[in-house]
Amino acid sequence: MPSPPFAPRPRSPSALLANPALRTYHPVAMQPDDFPRPDLARALLPHAFDKVDAAHDEGHLARVWRNVARIAAEEGGDADILVPATILHDCVWVDKASPDRAQASRMAARKAETLLAGLGWSAPAIAAVAHAIAAHSFSAGIPPETLEARILRDADRLDAIGFIGVARCFALAGARGAALYDPADPAGAARAADDGAFALDHFRTKLFTLEDGFLTGAGRRLAATRAARLHSFYDGLLDEIR
Repeated sequence: MPSPPFAPRPRSPSALLANPALRTYHPVAMQPDDFPRPDLARALLPHAFDKVDAAHDEGHLARVWRNVARIAAEEGGDADILVPATILHDCVWVDKASPDRAQASRMAARKAETLLAGLGWSAPAIAAVAHAIAAHSFSAGIPPETLEARILRDADRLDAIGFIGVARCFALAGARGAALYDPADPAGAARAADDGAFALDHFRTKLFTLEDGFLTGAGRRLAATRAARLHSFYDGLLDEIR
């Protein structure tokens, strides 16, 4: 049975790097004993991120684990696979503007393979964790073939929609200097979407597309509530700026 949710401790502003879009990662902010495999969590948490940004940090990891626990409580799943897959799913950071972005989850999977091999894990167990990590990514386009992979993908995508998805979208857009929206055509009715230039366009290019892709019953139910919040925010914002 998955453990209860956990919460990260606050970070000091001194954690900011010269690049304001990236911050140092503090594994002490996480709670190993809140995972159902605390010894394993304690060994892997220092490797959870090589870099962190506003949308991929200790808070994201805490929320994804909380989602994993909620889904697994209904769907089942092997905690021995879910714990390392969750902790390491973003262990390699690749900028979203990089041409290598679609390879990020595969790179994270390879890093996880090395870490787990060093802990003496069996090849089949390592492969199961690596597959879940590789398949969780939207940009990778890898179909999840196991229950654990479907759970992790749903859990991660839940964090991309709803109010938290809105917050993450605008945080990343601000970090890269994008405008909130196109003042001449906020909804993009007469132009191609450009989420590199306008944060609001990301709702159409990605966020709205996520709601129909959930693979577990629990994930779909949770996603329905969050998708409604996402649409409500989008419609409300357009109403205010037109």
